[in-house]
Amino acid sequence: MQTKTIRDSAVDMSTVMLPHQANVAGNVHGGEIMKLMDNAAYVVAHRHARSNVVTARVDELTFHQPIYVGNLVTCHAYLTFVGKSSMEVFVVVEVEDLFKEASRKCALTAFFTMVSLNAGGHTCAVPALELTSDAERARFEEGEQRYKVNRDKTKTCPVPERL
Repeated sequence: MQTKTIRDSAVDMSTVMLPHQANVAGNVHGGEIMKLMDNAAYVVAHRHARSNVVTARVDELTFHQPIYVGNLVTCHAYLTFVGKSSMEVFVVVEVEDLFKEASRKCALTAFFTMVSLNAGGHTCAVPALELTSDAERARFEEGEQRYKVNRDKTKTCPVPERL
C-alpha cells in the first residue's frame, strides 16, 4: 500500500449560514457547525483511505467565535495522524461576515477520529502518512499521543447511575 501526503486528502469546504440553521436570535446552532466539520473530516478520511469511513471520536471541540445567519463558514480539514485503520483529522472553522470588510476569524476547532471500514463493516488498513515537514512530524507525534491516551477509553462505555 503506497503512502499519501497530508496535502493529498486535505479539503476546504464553504457554505453560507441560513435561518433554518439558527436560533431566533440569529446564532447558528453549534450542532449545525459540528455537522459541517464532521462532513469535512469524512471527506479527508475517505480521500485518504478510499473506503467507507465512520466517525469514532470527536476531541477538543472548542468554540472561539459565534457564527450568525448570513456568515460564510469555511472548514479547513487535514490529517494529523494515521494508524492502522484510524485517522485523526484536524478541522478548523473560519467565519466571515460577508457584509463587512473584515478578516476571517477562527470560530471552531476539533480533532475527529475516523475509522476505515471494508464492505463487511470491519476495520481495514489505510495507507501510511508521508510526512514532508517538521511541523507535520510534530503534529503526527501529538496525534499519536492523543491516540494512545484515547485508545483505551473507547473500549468501555460507562453507564451513569439513573437518577
